[in-house]
Amino acid sequence: MQLIATDNKQVVIGLGVTGLSCARYLAANNRSFSVVDSRDNPPGLAAFKTEFPDITLTLGEITEASLADAAELVVSPGVAIDEPAIIKAVEKGAQICGDIDLFCQAVDVPVIAITGSNGKSTVTTLVGEMISRSGKKVAVGGNIGTPALDLLAQESPDIYVLELSSFQLERSENLSVDVATVLNVSADHMDRYKNLLEYHQAKHRIFRGCKKVVINRTDPLSRPLLAEKVEVFTFGLNDSDINGFGLLNDGGVESLAYQFKPLMPVSELKLVGRHNIENALAAMALCRAVGVELEPMLDVLREFCGLQHRCQYAGEYQGVRFYNDSKGTNVGAAIASINGLKDSANNIILIAGGDAKAADFTPLLPVLKNLVSTMVVIGNAAKTLSDLFSETLNVVMAQSMEEAVASAAAIASDGDVVLLSPACASFDMFDNYQHRGEVFVAAVQRLVTEGAS
Repeated sequence: MQLIATDNKQVVIGLGVTGLSCARYLAANNRSFSVVDSRDNPPGLAAFKTEFPDITLTLGEITEASLADAAELVVSPGVAIDEPAIIKAVEKGAQICGDIDLFCQAVDVPVIAITGSNGKSTVTTLVGEMISRSGKKVAVGGNIGTPALDLLAQESPDIYVLELSSFQLERSENLSVDVATVLNVSADHMDRYKNLLEYHQAKHRIFRGCKKVVINRTDPLSRPLLAEKVEVFTFGLNDSDINGFGLLNDGGVESLAYQFKPLMPVSELKLVGRHNIENALAAMALCRAVGVELEPMLDVLREFCGLQHRCQYAGEYQGVRFYNDSKGTNVGAAIASINGLKDSANNIILIAGGDAKAADFTPLLPVLKNLVSTMVVIGNAAKTLSDLFSETLNVVMAQSMEEAVASAAAIASDGDVVLLSPACASFDMFDNYQHRGEVFVAAVQRLVTEGAS
């Protein structure tokens, strides 16, 4: 290991995908920097050594010495800013920023910034598709797909669309984006935050300096304190209002609506679930805030089938439909997915569990009681879930995803739905939520194939 030289004024803390993108950006702009990471073999290490053989790198521990004389700490989202060495460096005058700060300082075209506990990847993707369909050039990234700073190496678009996590936002200062939204707020990452208020405050940093906001009318926690000059657009699963997108019921036909005008029947959406209707309305509100016409938005909604691992149809076996919602890594996401499928199933069999992230599972209780007949539990949280819910509904413990799928299939009847929506992170059993979803889908496909043979 090497100690960082004292003449380095910017220090990237944490390698991985984001740290590597920060290094590329700083190098491209002839900045003097170095990198530290608490891990001995962090993701992206080989690529970093290949691209930056002369940049000082410290591995194994974040120490006060490794941050000595740093004027600015570029802290990756995976690193908590209450690390003792970081606190000491700040006390000595170092400033903290993240990759999104660097990005917003560098761009000169409009930026739409999207965060929320649930739905942000779907909404971000929809917004990108809608803007592209309108004829404008768009670049999409951040917490989804391409890291924000890597977007700057591409040809400049007309509009940037960024998905942002609370981890990215907690170190940001004044992003001053053109349009900002917090789609919703429910407890998540309680292993990182002291309480829901601290998590909420991290999310709401997205609004600092923004020109326009999009608010969820049915979630008070999405509403920021705003200066009068900030233009407001809204969305929600209720009647729409001025500058708002919502729902209208005319003669028994439920339609997406803008202000007081129906736009298209909900039945024309290919997305599954009430939560995805809300996501569609949010995407339209964000696009309207940057002047996109309605027709290209509606064209996209008639075609968009959803993201992988987000209430994704995985197959049917003996009249039972299976849905992969592996990206449902918190309680709020699981509740949204269960509610979204309730009208299309006789019963729901839920597969849940994994790394709990210090989550409070009790908000699941009324939803499970009313809508779920059986819960199949896996992973480190299996016993906790079983202890909480076994008196309310049938709970089955499984040792693997394959066993969970088989158990759910054996319990389910024609017309039922088996839903993987874990309400937990995946790292106790899988590489990531994508890997978890892939294992689930493969197990379902084996059932389908064996049933057909």
